[in-house]
Order: sequence, then structure tokens, then C-alpha cells
Amino acid sequence: MNKPLRRVAIFCGLLVLALLIRTNWVQYVQSEELNSDKNNKRVLIERYAHERGNIIVGGKPITGSVATEDKFYKYKRTYIDGPMWAPVTGYASQAYDANQLEKLEDGILTGNDDRLFFDRTMSMFTGDQKKGGNVVTTLNADAQKAAFKGLGSKKGAVAAIDPQTGKILALASTPSYDPSSFAGYSAKDEKNWLALEKDKDKPKLNRALRETYPPGSTFKVVTAAAALENGVVTDINAATDTPEPYLIPLSRTPMVNHAPGCEKASLNEALRVSCNSVFANMGDKVGRDKMVEMAQKFGFNNPEVDTPVRASASVYNKTMDRGGNALSSIGQFDTATTPLQMAMVTAAIANDGKLMKPYMVDQLSAPNLDVLQKTEPEEMSRPISEKNAQLLQEMMENVVQNGTGKNARIDGVTIGGKTGTAQHGVGNSKRPYAWFISYAKTDQGSPVAVAVVVEDSAGTSRDDISGGGLAAPIAKDVMEAVLSKK
Repeated sequence: MNKPLRRVAIFCGLLVLALLIRTNWVQYVQSEELNSDKNNKRVLIERYAHERGNIIVGGKPITGSVATEDKFYKYKRTYIDGPMWAPVTGYASQAYDANQLEKLEDGILTGNDDRLFFDRTMSMFTGDQKKGGNVVTTLNADAQKAAFKGLGSKKGAVAAIDPQTGKILALASTPSYDPSSFAGYSAKDEKNWLALEKDKDKPKLNRALRETYPPGSTFKVVTAAAALENGVVTDINAATDTPEPYLIPLSRTPMVNHAPGCEKASLNEALRVSCNSVFANMGDKVGRDKMVEMAQKFGFNNPEVDTPVRASASVYNKTMDRGGNALSSIGQFDTATTPLQMAMVTAAIANDGKLMKPYMVDQLSAPNLDVLQKTEPEEMSRPISEKNAQLLQEMMENVVQNGTGKNARIDGVTIGGKTGTAQHGVGNSKRPYAWFISYAKTDQGSPVAVAVVVEDSAGTSRDDISGGGLAAPIAKDVMEAVLSKK
């Protein structure tokens, strides 16, 4: 071979080598990036080329698929009781992608997950249509219905957990939306999507996981836990040294109480009637750093609480002064929390001090129902000792039997709870939030802990807004729904 031909051959060989390297780079190194690229329509078309697997509650699907006449998207997602289950399922839309479980478990639902390789291979030989797997949730259908019905036209959210396992039993948010209304690719779907985007009430917002609120007096159980764990209080029935009026530290401003008899009230009595002064005093005595430590043991300031849908981080300020800490100790100032977080606090108390990691996917299964993955209960932390947890239970049960939580009573069942009315807005000018946290207890332990927040209730005057009046009846219905299954 002469010299010019050899040079051409070497050059062509280098071109082939470069092509091979580039091809392998695209196929293997960049595959994930290209698959997830929002401009890659093939991924979206593949998602709807066949029926998706289903999201399951109580053995029954709450999702489905229906054939369309679209030349690109053969199937469209459907939902059963869509608005009720939207905080759990999220949406899967031909035009607007997907979110929540529909997005996180897309590989299983489409059948593209590597764990379904055998099923895909077998379908090639048998000629069967490709099928997606299923996502089996931990949700209790009756509890979800009770939560959604209880919220009704109110703006708010409910989170319910099994304290012994961490299973999420209910996750409701109102106002809600129907994911079926924009599951397709038509002009009508676009109109429905744009209407939801413009809605000032934010129906697509998952308030149970993604909205934070001042917890108000429900946070006093965390302050009580910190006081007990740090030895500030050793006898819940002994008088405290709280004066009346109690001045907020570093100021001349008196703490306002909405109940009589708070001067030197015991911790038990202070929780029963919800004395702001006693808990502000206890929070100040515990100190900011120990209060932060206790809040974080319960899950505050943790940006990675995945259910597997990630919840927004609840906040307890790490840098505030003594006055801010005193106000935060009664659930005001900068303290902000999701309903899920307050359900976690309640669940840990009900479970004798052990906080289990919350989760709502029980298992992932193949189209033939073989289990691909099962979630096992996992301990998250132990915020308080068993002894102090039981003291807190005694106090919370006193609230329901003799205090502000009487609307949550259930005949023949031990109920513990705490009401809260959280002020917010400049100068507390906005309508307060109504809170209630509670648990039910049986001979086998506690099967359910609930947190309810009512953000707004049309037709209710400001003076009538209270956790005991608006939120406690909803919590009661959810607990009864769970107990009826036991």
C-alpha cells in the first residue's frame, strides 16, 4: 500500500473509532440524561403506548387506562375518585408530564423498570401486550374518605399514620383537582390545566406534604417533651413558677393567655386549657439549642423526609433570640410545619417515644403480581423516653377527656389530643388556622395518629375558628374509620 492510501485508511479508521466511541457514549453514558430530557417526546409516547399499571389501595385500583384515537398516544390515564386521591397519586398527563407517585414509580407503572425485564422478554415470545406493574399503597380507603369528606369545602389537609409501622393511612388536601381532567392532549385538557394554574386557591398544592403552617398550640406537646427530657419538669402535676402576667423574654410585652388559671399552672393543667405563658416559660428554661435538638428529633429541619413523595421541611429556627424561642415554643414566631410532621410528632408520642419513618408505598409488584420490592418498617428516631412518652399521653388524654379536645372523644376508646389555633399575618391580621392532633389507643397499642389543619372555612366567623370546633371532628371521623377496620 502506498503512503497516500495508508494515510487515508488511517484517517478513515480514526473516523470509525470516533463514531464507535460517540455511539457508546450516547447509548450508555448519556442514556439517562437523554431519556429524562423534557424535549425527548419518544419517552412520553412510550409512556402511553400501552396500558399503565395501577396504583392500588386496599386491594382495588384507584387508577386506570382508556384507549384513545390519538396517533401518538394510544392510552390515556384515568382516575377513580380523582380529587380525593390526587394528593396520593399525583397526575400522569400526555401534555404535562407526571408528578408524585405517577412520576416516582413511572418505571414500574410503564413496565420499563429493569426489574420487569423478564416480563418484557416473555411478552415478546408470547405475543402478549406489554404491561406495567402496580404500586400497592399503605392507604386506608375508609380513612381517606373520612378525611376528604370531613374537609369538604374547607381549605386544609389531613395526614394520618400508623404509629407502630409508619404506614401513611390517609393523606387528604382541599381544595383538590381531578387528574383525569388534563390527562390527555386536547384543547379541553389545556383549558383545564390553565384554569388550575390560575386558581388562587392552589388546588394542585399537596397541603398535607408541601405546605407549612404555624402549628400554634399543637406544638406545645414538643415543648412539653423537651421540658420532661431535659429535667425542667419532673412532675407534670406540680405547680410551675410561671407568673401572671408572663413577660416575653427581652421585652416588656406580656404573653396573652386565652384561658384562666394559668398562673403557676402545672404542665398537665397548662396543656389541658392551653396556657401560652407556661409553655413559653418552659421553652425559655429549656433554651433554644435544646428546643432545636428536640424538634429535630421529631423531624423538624429535615429536608429529606420521603414518603417516597418528598415532604417540605418543617422549621424550628436555630438562630433566634430568647424572645423568639419563647414564642416558637407555643408554635408561633418562625415555627412552621406540615400536617405530616405533626402527625409524626403525635405518632412518636403514641408509640411510647419511638418515631417510625412514614411511608405510603407498601410494595411494588409485577403484572403477574409477583412482589418486586416491599417496604419494611424502619425506625427514624427516639425523640423521648418511654416514661416521658407515657406522661405526654396522660396529658393529651386529659385534653380530650376534660379540656379543649372533647369533640374527638370516641366511646370505649382512649383518645389523646391537642387543639391549636395558629395566628398569622402582619399583626395576626389574617384568619387563624385551626389545628388538631390526636391518636387512638387500644389494648394492642395505637393504630392511628392524625393531624388536621383547617386553613380556611368559608362561612365561619373569626371568633368561631378553633381546633376543637373545626379540626377535632375531622380527626375523630378518621380515627373511627381506622378503628372500624381493626
